[in-house]
Amino acid sequence: MDGGGGPRSREITEPVDLCLPSGQLNPAAVGWTRTPLHRANLLPGNARGRAATWSRTKKWEYVGIITDRHVVTVTASSLNYAGIHRVWVLDRTTGEEIDTSLTVPFAKDTHLPAVFGAGAVRVAGPRLAIAVDPAPTTNSPDALRVRAQTPRVRLDVTVAPPLGSELLGVVVPWSERQFQYAVKSVGVPASGTLTVDGAEHPVEGWASLDHGRGRWPYAITWNWGAGSGTVDGVVTGLQLGGKWTEGTGTSDNGLFLDGRLHRIDEDLAWTYDALDASAAPWRVSGERVEVELHPFHERTEATNLGVVSMRVTQAFGHWTGWVDDDHGERRRVDGLVGWAQQAVNRW
Repeated sequence: MDGGGGPRSREITEPVDLCLPSGQLNPAAVGWTRTPLHRANLLPGNARGRAATWSRTKKWEYVGIITDRHVVTVTASSLNYAGIHRVWVLDRTTGEEIDTSLTVPFAKDTHLPAVFGAGAVRVAGPRLAIAVDPAPTTNSPDALRVRAQTPRVRLDVTVAPPLGSELLGVVVPWSERQFQYAVKSVGVPASGTLTVDGAEHPVEGWASLDHGRGRWPYAITWNWGAGSGTVDGVVTGLQLGGKWTEGTGTSDNGLFLDGRLHRIDEDLAWTYDALDASAAPWRVSGERVEVELHPFHERTEATNLGVVSMRVTQAFGHWTGWVDDDHGERRRVDGLVGWAQQAVNRW
């Protein structure tokens, strides 16, 4: 199912199952959405199908929060043969990092819902616990409460998109048997508390969320960039991807302006130094995009389980440049805070 030179993907407006009963990709699920309409029914209907796809199935929830003082990332993931979870905190004032990870055989006690925002996320371990729950209010019916605890860190934050806010959901089809459903929500207000070594810090900042469900090739590389803030009086979220969607006829690029998605359905060119992520700006270019991330901190995350390895090179910084919205108006992104990253996985 290669969309390389053909028409780009269509907008889906009704609920749809990601998979057919056989476990193969449902052709009706291929497209993109402004709300979370896909149900990730990843379990095939027969034993032969389960055996063939079990190790290829990946599921995760990622929450990244940035304030003037801290950066916090929370990851709950299942690779089926392992659950890999992490809570990472950066003190932007001192440069100190607190990194707590947990690898659980066969993803025991890892619970991830089939629909984004519609169920509980749970991770439980001796040194790390994560919980994400719907927390609707009148002004934010899609709000989520994000909690995490490690020996040194306690997080309790509400991520609250304003009423009527949109997100970007997209199905990336490599083939009928390998595909990914991703939900990206960027530039979402986040508030609550972060406690580090017993000292409580108020959280008032921005959150970016990544919900992933799919069946992946063994080896793959991807880029992800996100930025949040207010530019020219408009709450702005920048969502950029690269490499992993090339040749599929779709992308996971978008600009959020006061909660409305302006979809950028083109492949983007990424330029950066993966060996020294903070040495120079990360540049992302396309017909509608010309932006750079200027780093203030570099982070490397690596997992090596033998034949399985994952390495993420991530630069946190401030974005500059412009993106054209759906109406052709050039929008500045100067000052948005966020990150750009490269992930190289054998999984």
